[in-house]
Amino acid sequence: MSFQNIDLKTAKRLINEEGAVVVDIRDPQSFAAGHIPGAIRVDNRNVADFIREADLDKPLLVVCYHGHSSQGAAQYFSDMGFESVYSLIGGMTQWSLTEAVEQGEG
Repeated sequence: MSFQNIDLKTAKRLINEEGAVVVDIRDPQSFAAGHIPGAIRVDNRNVADFIREADLDKPLLVVCYHGHSSQGAAQYFSDMGFESVYSLIGGMTQWSLTEAVEQGEG
């Protein structure tokens, strides 16, 4: 495996301290309903453009619904030459739950 599964705390550190690029592979409706700030939605139609324009040396965090599909996508990005690739354990479900608790909604 050439990517790492990481928890939410590590993901936030990567984003805030290392400028990780966040790739969201969920469907357009789910992405529109809520996503990690600054995330880029990537699917089969725009993945080639994303890879062509990306900085392969920047950390890449892949996010899906629950943290399962992102693992396959993370492996793909790693195979495409990205140096540091991560998959968020629990996906957007975990992110959303944590954000709600932190904002006093949970």
